[in-house]
Amino acid sequence: MALANNGNTKKGSIRELIKQNKSKKGASMIIEKVMPILLFCTAAVSALTTVGILFTLIFETIMFFERVSFVEFITGQKWLPFIEKAGNFGVLPLVTGTLLITVIAMVVAIPVGLAAAIFLSEYASDRTRRIIKPILEVLAGIPTIVYGFFALTFVTPLLKDVIPDLGLFNALSPGIVVGVMIIPMIASLSEDAMSSVPQSMREGALALGATRLEVALKVVLPAALSGIIASFVLGISRAIGETMIVTVAGGATPTMALDVTGSIQTMTAYIVQVATGDAGYGTTVYYSIYAVGMTLFVFTLIMNLLAQFITKRFREEY
Repeated sequence: MALANNGNTKKGSIRELIKQNKSKKGASMIIEKVMPILLFCTAAVSALTTVGILFTLIFETIMFFERVSFVEFITGQKWLPFIEKAGNFGVLPLVTGTLLITVIAMVVAIPVGLAAAIFLSEYASDRTRRIIKPILEVLAGIPTIVYGFFALTFVTPLLKDVIPDLGLFNALSPGIVVGVMIIPMIASLSEDAMSSVPQSMREGALALGATRLEVALKVVLPAALSGIIASFVLGISRAIGETMIVTVAGGATPTMALDVTGSIQTMTAYIVQVATGDAGYGTTVYYSIYAVGMTLFVFTLIMNLLAQFITKRFREEY
């Protein structure tokens, strides 16, 4: 009797397990069917948002060029949009200010970021790397408005002690601070590229009598060149698109002059100026922010495409 009861108990438990497995299978089948749809919708939202932004930008830019000549926009050397009767809409002064800030930023960011990447990749111990890298990356999390006021209230007075002619609003101070802001991007991406170089290449160079510095500069750096250059290009793209630092500390004077001590205006700073209420809806000045935004978009797109090309063209596979 006891054996029969045990047999019945085992059969009952087996049936229950089969039922539970069937119910689990049914739930997992539903999840398997729903998840691809959910993931597709998520991806579609991102794609549609991008298309929507681009469509709005193109449509409003066309409205601007119905009122202002395209040739005047890309070749004009005066940007005076707020003149009542006939403003000057030559975008070159804004482009000049943007490129001036970008050049100063990259002069600061490239040497410091690359040096930090070489140290983290080739010299730092694991413990040191775990401490320094998060500290570097904290710089990327600071709001850019804070960087802007840091440039205006700390860096500019500091520079005025060295350069007495430096204006309150200038290109040098925000350019330096933008460079400081993009150091983590260049350092992190370059360090990742250098860390991907096989250890055997380092060991082979050391076995031939090379020093650690020679290994870093003559072996690792050339091997990781595609990733390093891509980080530079992405850093340039980030500097071109920076808004709040140049708005707060750079000024609002569009000019073709390459004077780093005087006030300038970048494309992003102009967009902020108009977007804060300096122009009414439907006016030429209002539509000009979309034309400037499209110019900025083209610059950024070219930089991103260049970064992708460099990464694919010069990539080393091990």
